[in-house]
Amino acid sequence: MFVFVRFVCIPSNKRPKFNGDPSSIPISATLVATDTRFKAGLRTLEVSGSKHVSYPSLMAMGIYRQGSLSGGELGREIPSAVRGTDQKNENPLALGTNPSFLACHIALPLTQVLQLCGIQAIIDQVGTSSKVHLIDIHIRSGVQWTALIQALSERKSEIELLKITAFATSLDIQKVGETGKRLECFAKTLSLPFVFKILVLSDITEVKEEQFDVQDGEAVAVYCQVILRTMISRPQSFENLMRAIRKINPLVIVVAEVEANHNSTSFVNRFTEALFFYGAFFDCLEACMSRDDVHRGILEGVHFADGMKNIVACEGDERISRSVNINTWRLFFKRFGMVEIELSDSCMYQANLVLQQFSCASSCTLQNNDKCLIIGWKGTPLQSLSTWKFVQE
Repeated sequence: MFVFVRFVCIPSNKRPKFNGDPSSIPISATLVATDTRFKAGLRTLEVSGSKHVSYPSLMAMGIYRQGSLSGGELGREIPSAVRGTDQKNENPLALGTNPSFLACHIALPLTQVLQLCGIQAIIDQVGTSSKVHLIDIHIRSGVQWTALIQALSERKSEIELLKITAFATSLDIQKVGETGKRLECFAKTLSLPFVFKILVLSDITEVKEEQFDVQDGEAVAVYCQVILRTMISRPQSFENLMRAIRKINPLVIVVAEVEANHNSTSFVNRFTEALFFYGAFFDCLEACMSRDDVHRGILEGVHFADGMKNIVACEGDERISRSVNINTWRLFFKRFGMVEIELSDSCMYQANLVLQQFSCASSCTLQNNDKCLIIGWKGTPLQSLSTWKFVQE
């Protein structure tokens, strides 16, 4: 049984044939601002100028609110000094608060497909629960959760509480706090009972069961976006985290990761994998972003360059980028007593619907790998989305 939420007005000739109930349309990439509460929410998010607001436009909120990080808003020229050594090398495949990453996120379909599909997977699993507790291991800007907030606010059954617990360290606690304030403000405009909790840790793998603060009656979901790969070189830390998550027994664990094998001990294998992976990603940038785009230049010249160097030239503890493919993740998760959950038809419909919003849709590939979704560019896998749960003894 699939749980759908009314989230978008879809033209009649493009609507899927569900059960005849107009409320059975799944969440999608397009938000139509017809509800006065949602309009108020959009004003709060400082998104204006159009009656019909797209999901990518909503995601751009993070750029406007975080403009001080780059010296301006999206599209404004960034000083050359910032394009150089001042740019922090973060993960360009994840939605951070860095404006260049957000610009990439808006222009490219990859992450948007995975995020909306992942949100639908969470909704499928929490069902009609009145209390939903989402634990985000690495929340970054967190703007994607506005989609979940609206989806739950539109649900017919009463929602008593949505609680989001976000991991943070002393280095990013301020940014995580700002993320929480934005989400709280948005939830308030939609009259959705909402609590945002920051879990401050010296290392995210040191979390204990009691720190999650899971209350009776809460439907728990865990979201891991391009973060678990950073623990591959620290197997004990990875094991500590998974053991803590197992003890709270979430209904679903959503894992979005880079679909590549950058963890080989062989230089030749890593070089070959990096060549095909980044070749596909550069080709995607060429199709989706103009060559004179400032943010594209930063991504290619700073972040991708450092990423390729780390994969190919670094060894031991210096090699941070250690992505593995879904088959390797399956072996990892099996050790912890986890089983893969099949993505629902609504998740797959969601992924295709988001993809069709982009002119480059024909070059993107969506493939099922057993119960997992692989998104690629012209046949080269780039990212994966899989959902899991623990088998309780």
